[in-house]
Amino acid sequence: MARVVNLSVNVNKVATLRNSRGGREPNLLDAVAVCVAAGVPGITVHPRADRRHITPDDVRAIARLLQERAPAVEFNIEGDPRPELLDLVDEVRPAQCTLVPVVPGEVTSQAGWQAGGDTDRIPETIARLHAAGVRVSLFVDAQAEAVQWAASTGADRIELYTEPFARAWDAGRDAARHSFGVFADAARLAHSRGLGVNAGHDLDLANLALFRELPHLDEVSIGHAIMSRALFQGLATVVREYLQVLGGV
Repeated sequence: MARVVNLSVNVNKVATLRNSRGGREPNLLDAVAVCVAAGVPGITVHPRADRRHITPDDVRAIARLLQERAPAVEFNIEGDPRPELLDLVDEVRPAQCTLVPVVPGEVTSQAGWQAGGDTDRIPETIARLHAAGVRVSLFVDAQAEAVQWAASTGADRIELYTEPFARAWDAGRDAARHSFGVFADAARLAHSRGLGVNAGHDLDLANLALFRELPHLDEVSIGHAIMSRALFQGLATVVREYLQVLGGV
């Protein structure tokens, strides 16, 4: 029987489109409901401090909607460990919180955590989230040092930052295979240290054909590629395409 990798659909882009016009359309909860009806086991949001897409009220509304489907559909909240975000996670108690470093002014995430001054309070933050019953994943690069650091913090999982793999895939078969090897080594190391393995950033239907074979891969979080294709194919159709690639249909 083929291994199934869980898919968590990031719905940020639906909120971005809504916010560009104001009002309620496209309706974010409708998008979540379509994804759930299509069979996804997870929904992801990244509420940023500038509220340019997902807002705290969105997070609360999605949490209420998914409570009716828990634990079949997990809620994953991404973000930097600022007080506002941690208070929101304490309030809604998602299944998972993925801690992501944020650079002021960035369009999207650019790199994973690196051990240093900015990460001194990560173990304390993880302990707080564990006390709330929340699984914690750390967004890291596919580097041994980053994985070893993540294992030292008390985190449950890592999320591998996969843009380097996506760029290697675009460069051709040999580059993709080499990059995949780097990510596979990181995943094996994480597993050996007791960490679960998630992944996300620029994964799509094409490069998942290889990346889905990553050792010990638990979950992929995908938003931009799904929503971009859904403009032309329909959200439910595209979600089912991804589930099929990942072995879930």
